[in-house]
Amino acid sequence: MATIEIDGRTFEVDGDGFLSTPEIWNDEVALLFAKYDGIEELNEKHWAIVKFIRKHYEEKGNAPMIRSICRETGIKLREIYELFPLGPARGACRVAGLPKPDGCV
Repeated sequence: MATIEIDGRTFEVDGDGFLSTPEIWNDEVALLFAKYDGIEELNEKHWAIVKFIRKHYEEKGNAPMIRSICRETGIKLREIYELFPLGPARGACRVAGLPKPDGCV
């Protein structure tokens, strides 16, 4: 299993850098993964997306479709890419502590 170190904390991740144990996720882990991905600060819109993705994962066991994220948060797809430069799957789902979503390249 691969690991990454962020600010002195070590996390087990898969080969694509997604958290191997999603159950250890919390707001602090989200901030650390965001920082690792080049996002210095999570604002209200970041958190709305992350919390929605996390809730969907906890209820259904998978990442939500991007259309659902846009509809439920009211944030347009273009803005999601601005907030998470790595995209909704690689960026937002990593920050939300999910395993690599199906269909994520």
